[in-house]
Amino acid sequence: MSDTDLKQTYIKVDNINLYCEFILNDKPPILLIHGFASSVFTFRRIIPLLQKHFSIYAVDLPGFGKSEKPTSFVYSFQNYAKLMIECIHQFEIPNTSIVAHSMGGQIALNMALMAPEKINKLILLCSSGYLKRSKKLLICSSYLPFFDKLVQYYVSRKEVRDHLKNVFFNHTFINDELIQEFGRPLSEKGFYKALIRLLRHREDDLLPEQLQTIQVPTLLVWGEEDRVVPLEVGKRLVQDLPDAKLITYKKTGHLITEEKPDLVFKNILLHTS
Repeated sequence: MSDTDLKQTYIKVDNINLYCEFILNDKPPILLIHGFASSVFTFRRIIPLLQKHFSIYAVDLPGFGKSEKPTSFVYSFQNYAKLMIECIHQFEIPNTSIVAHSMGGQIALNMALMAPEKINKLILLCSSGYLKRSKKLLICSSYLPFFDKLVQYYVSRKEVRDHLKNVFFNHTFINDELIQEFGRPLSEKGFYKALIRLLRHREDDLLPEQLQTIQVPTLLVWGEEDRVVPLEVGKRLVQDLPDAKLITYKKTGHLITEEKPDLVFKNILLHTS
């Protein structure tokens, strides 16, 4: 196997087994961070394009994808950010650019707040933002016995295809492969326990005054028909982040790496060059 081939393996970071895919070459490094209830599969259509220009590191976050779903991990954005910074150390990368989708954007912003010297550029794809912590009643309810079964029932009321219709503008992209991949975690027992811990532990998204201290050059990329994280969030972020630019795609939903991979790739390349 050459350095230009995609390697798939597990690494142990802070005693957590993390699934990762990476390509090592002499190109600038780029870290890919997926969003909520997703995995490195999110980036499957842009990795082949990126690998000609970057060393790529993509990691399944704890609780998601093929990574461990520990009940000892505190599922907060700060802890996710610390873990991703530790991944950068483990891969022996002095600094990196980050491409982050949805909830991954909030993790990337926390990383830029914690260790700006480690981050060259941010490319945030339909990034979450301005969400408040879960309500106290919901957090308290999450400690009830069998609450994970209730969450599983709530999630499974909809077919996987219907969940996917919410993240795509163009429903013709939805095929059996996507249904199988995005449906896999819904049948895993550990997924719902991790989901509940995320519900308990996730703090408020970064406040405007925190965002205003982040000096890392940031490109915000949005689908204009995003129904998960509306474009209004991107318009607020571009105002609060000191060095940010917003690009939007027409007739595009939340999962822009599937609907517009070529455009996403070109925008990443322009922003990092």
